[in-house]
Amino acid sequence: MTELKPDQFEMRRLESLSNTIFGVAMTLLAYDLPKAAVFTNAPGWSDLAHVYSGKLAGFALSFIIAGVFWISHHRRLARQPVGSRGAVILNLFFLLSIVLLPITNGLYTNYGMSSAVAVLYGLHLTAIAGLNAWLWWTIVGGWRQEMMASLFPLLVFIPGTIMAAFAPHIAPFVWFIAFGGLVIQRFMGARNEG
Repeated sequence: MTELKPDQFEMRRLESLSNTIFGVAMTLLAYDLPKAAVFTNAPGWSDLAHVYSGKLAGFALSFIIAGVFWISHHRRLARQPVGSRGAVILNLFFLLSIVLLPITNGLYTNYGMSSAVAVLYGLHLTAIAGLNAWLWWTIVGGWRQEMMASLFPLLVFIPGTIMAAFAPHIAPFVWFIAFGGLVIQRFMGARNEG
């Protein structure tokens, strides 16, 4: 291995930190689920469905989003064995946005019908997607497959957040479309191989 310059950082260390951050954040998403309701008697199936159905949907959305961004983050770090201080700081801001996901998810799963909470959650998802796209831009530096796939969630979260201001119950359905970035990436990858 070549000697690192004083202003360079070995990204494998950042990868170790990111694994911990994603793991803890994704685990904390489920932390408040059992506390979501206090039953005076043993709950029946209808009680459980009434209390947890929306909370499980919010948890699933956030968990899948975190998982997709974890995959993207690791694919990006694999392409960048060494980074500058600026790249490390930008990655740390991205990881900070992931650390905050359990907070906005907790608000959203408990008060998802509130426009203010839904917009806050949408803004958070948009910030995560924006940081992810920015990081991909610093790696690929152009309109390549990875860049297009990383922009797709951003372009979905923005109108989904606007929708949350007026119809918070519809916004999650729009946000789920963000996973189309994976389809774009697969489609473009298969087309480039063929």
